[in-house]
Amino acid sequence: MTTSSTARAPRGRRAARPSGDDREAAILATARQLLETKKFADISVDDLAKGAGISRPTFYFYFSSKEAVLLSLIDPLIKRADTGFDSALEDMPTDPKRAIRHGIEIFVSSFGSHPATARAGTEALNSSPEFRVFWSGLMQKWISLTAALITAERGRGAAPDTIPAMDLATSLNLMNERTIMAALSAEQPAVAYDKVVDTLAHIWLTSIYGEAG
Repeated sequence: MTTSSTARAPRGRRAARPSGDDREAAILATARQLLETKKFADISVDDLAKGAGISRPTFYFYFSSKEAVLLSLIDPLIKRADTGFDSALEDMPTDPKRAIRHGIEIFVSSFGSHPATARAGTEALNSSPEFRVFWSGLMQKWISLTAALITAERGRGAAPDTIPAMDLATSLNLMNERTIMAALSAEQPAVAYDKVVDTLAHIWLTSIYGEAG
């Protein structure tokens, strides 16, 4: 007597469920894509959730708001700019003028690597208190470092003691912000993007090392 056995068909393997990191990455990728064609103000949480293939409640598990998404997108650009500023400060004692130019180059290339994200950051300054506080803190840090740089150059006799260092540092950094963002947005009037570094470096060096008029 023989026993026949029916072979069971192997079950199909379930598709792997997206991990938390995958969902977060999908939200960020959706935001980058939308920012290429839409203003930040016109992008909703529903747009971000739909593009990432998740529900609106699930979105809030990863980000508290669309502003939080923008902060995550812009954070790598800021870290790169910060690194460039720190590197410039290290080079100051040996070649201050080259260091200043290098610092400006890093700033321009950092934000220029993702123009749509940088433009969205500028837009959010006018609409998001959260982003405005965040950006103001960064600007104050860069202004303070610039003022310290100017003071050090004056202290060693390399730069003339003209207007207060903090006032000069504030003006130079605000000029950087506006000039770079105008170039990235192709505003008119604006300095052409490929001339921004030369233009800003000239103004910085003339302002710091030139005599008062």
